[in-house]
Amino acid sequence: MGKRGRGWTLGLAGLLSPVTFWLGLFFLVPLLLILAYSFGKSGIYGGITLGFYPGNYLKVFDPLYLEIILRTLVIAVLNTLLCLLIGYPLAYFIAFKGGRHKNTLILLVMIPFWTSLLLRAYAWVVILGGDNGIANRILQFLHLTDHPLTLIFTPQAVIMGMVYSYLPFMILPLYAALEKFDWRLKEAAQDLGATRWHTFWRVTFPLSLPGVIAGSILVFIPSAGEFVIPNLLGGARTVMVGNLIQQQFLQARDWAFGSALAVMLAVLLVGAIMFYVRRVGADKLEEV
Repeated sequence: MGKRGRGWTLGLAGLLSPVTFWLGLFFLVPLLLILAYSFGKSGIYGGITLGFYPGNYLKVFDPLYLEIILRTLVIAVLNTLLCLLIGYPLAYFIAFKGGRHKNTLILLVMIPFWTSLLLRAYAWVVILGGDNGIANRILQFLHLTDHPLTLIFTPQAVIMGMVYSYLPFMILPLYAALEKFDWRLKEAAQDLGATRWHTFWRVTFPLSLPGVIAGSILVFIPSAGEFVIPNLLGGARTVMVGNLIQQQFLQARDWAFGSALAVMLAVLLVGAIMFYVRRVGADKLEEV
């Protein structure tokens, strides 16, 4: 390796060293602490004693906690699917039909990011909350119901709030993938006799799979760890793993069990994402 190559390597290492230090300090170190705490033993009045107590992980398999974990995964999957079903047509329209208004439409998609997630969740509390909520007033004004409906503190309310909050995370990767689409491939498929439906499933959708995978991951991961929206819109009826971890750390002061829950959730998420990526990638290779 010449002097220029060594200089380039040293320069790259110098640029990456702050990033490596930042990730190690604020990502790897806290992760190792949580892992160490998960094998510790919590005191009666808080605090933790480090050691090797695998009982924290055995406690996770209690039917009560397994029900919460299953509910969390179901809600996260439903939220991801709904965001995909809603976000794909929107991204498709912006990419192919937006014309000179593309930047304006993308700006409208990003506007919710300008406000706090907490404020957006409280907005849904105002919309769905109580007998005098905005949604109930509209339904009764349109004579769609004769009495107020229970719209808040339900799993449906949680899913509505999460779809609204995480939909942009699905639209933006899909738009980035569809914007690079080569129109000549679509025209070639139609020239060969393919219908619009077959052209979409055989050409457009397979080529947009990188955006589908990226958007699904960006939505699924925070959905599985969400605790603000379930706390405000779901209440005690829709407790998710994020709420359970928060309760263990802040209320029950059982840091060991809370850490074990966090580690188990991380393992489940990594396993689910690896399975999803491999499965979708295998299907894509088969279609090609």
